[in-house]
Amino acid sequence: MIELGSATGIVRCYTRHMRIEFTSQVFKEGRMFVAHTPELDISSCATTKTRALKTLEEAVRLFLEEAEKNGSLENLLKEAGFSQRKHVLVGPRLLHSKRMTVPLPPAHAQA
Repeated sequence: MIELGSATGIVRCYTRHMRIEFTSQVFKEGRMFVAHTPELDISSCATTKTRALKTLEEAVRLFLEEAEKNGSLENLLKEAGFSQRKHVLVGPRLLHSKRMTVPLPPAHAQA
């Protein structure tokens, strides 16, 4: 069972009846596609984007099952900023994404 704090008190739910919503990001590293969820800091990779996303789903499911088994799921979800909306646990929304460039110190600029 998960208990998440909310503005109206403690929300209780059973994970087998719940869904979790999280952000997925995919990038290419060489020939591999890497799928990542920043809320849970879990990554998975495969040779196709579709497969990387599918293995990310499986990795998240296994991670959450193990966290529930060892009693850390409630705390993990709270720390990651998840909230409950009916039967869905929702992670914090990504508000902005931008590729940025920052100059390196001269010692590292020659690499």
